[in-house]
Amino acid sequence: MAVIFRYVDKNGSVIERFIGIEHVANTTAITLKEAIDALLCKHNLSISSLRGQGFDGASNMSGELNGLKTLIMKENSSAFYVHCFAHQLQLALVAVAKKHSIVGAFFTSVGHVVNIVGASSKRRDILREKQSLKVVQALKVGELSSGRGLNQEIEIKRSADTRWSSHYGTLINFTAMFSPIIDVLDEIAFDKVGSDQKHDAFISLGLLQSFDFIFSLHLMRIVLGISHELSQALQKDDQDIVNAMDLVKICKRKLQDMRDNGWDSLLEQVVVFCGKENIMVPNMSDQHLCKWKSKRKSPEITNLHFYRFDFFCAVIDLQLQELNNRFNEVNTELLLCLACLRPNHSFSAFNKQRLMLLAQFYPDDFSASDLLVLQSQLDIYIDDMQSNTKFQDLQGISSLAQKLVETGKHKI
Repeated sequence: MAVIFRYVDKNGSVIERFIGIEHVANTTAITLKEAIDALLCKHNLSISSLRGQGFDGASNMSGELNGLKTLIMKENSSAFYVHCFAHQLQLALVAVAKKHSIVGAFFTSVGHVVNIVGASSKRRDILREKQSLKVVQALKVGELSSGRGLNQEIEIKRSADTRWSSHYGTLINFTAMFSPIIDVLDEIAFDKVGSDQKHDAFISLGLLQSFDFIFSLHLMRIVLGISHELSQALQKDDQDIVNAMDLVKICKRKLQDMRDNGWDSLLEQVVVFCGKENIMVPNMSDQHLCKWKSKRKSPEITNLHFYRFDFFCAVIDLQLQELNNRFNEVNTELLLCLACLRPNHSFSAFNKQRLMLLAQFYPDDFSASDLLVLQSQLDIYIDDMQSNTKFQDLQGISSLAQKLVETGKHKI
């Protein structure tokens, strides 16, 4: 278990230190908690001094009932948990979506196709050539417009669970280059000379030209598109927390609206795309036949029920549930309150009411009488900050803390 401490030193500087790697017999929450207790004791620190904790999304770490964060918060309710922003969207929207069997198979298929088509420079050249022919044909029939900056060459991207928005970029290009990809797979699969990936290409060719694949492609492209701006905001070094939290609300709202009102639009897009690519669209009123279950175990439901409720709604519900877990009301409010301390733009983010609420999150640090005193102190503080030239042009809470120590104002 890798352990990192973040703290403020006597100079007001925010310091982050890699403390070390602790050997643990297993990865249960109790074992990890015992290792952390021992490590804190070794450095003469106490869990009571902890004011925050952050882990990845694994259940043993962030589980609501018996996760490591819960065990720590039982001892110290002020050690608020904020999920690691660096993995927020990948965990919430891609890994969680893979819990749905068809979506999991879809992402696996996309990965295989990218590896097959991009396996050599020769295949990539063939793909570019096929794409160029497609663009020329579309320009001839008026499906595309010509002009500077239009119809630029694109290439199929390889997605990665550790790279921001890489899955979204992959699906965007995959949709735009679907026909050329099919052509390249067809050449590989039916190449008389043969190759190591001949059979893989044949299998992929069948999977890609199925309604389930096309439905997954359009659904996940739209879902990841809704969260794309949020993912861009969260990966910035100097995060604008207020705008990021606004984007969280928008993302949740858009997903809910898609669930409630987006079915007809999605189905229409999928049907039109299938028509262009000569892919068979199942009759939505027919009984659904599950390819992965025996006919005896298949539930007697229509295709409409399966694709709308067991697929469309189920995938979106997974996204909403995970986003609500990652950005719950407590840590969202905590981050918004904390943002009121930002000194940027002459302390324009200062909000006395929210800072009073922030203090109430830490009952061990602010008693009832402290809160009464704090009301007056905050008025004096903001007047002092905005009228003092030494505190102008500060960027971020870290620079504020250093300036407070430098001027001795942290003592008063």
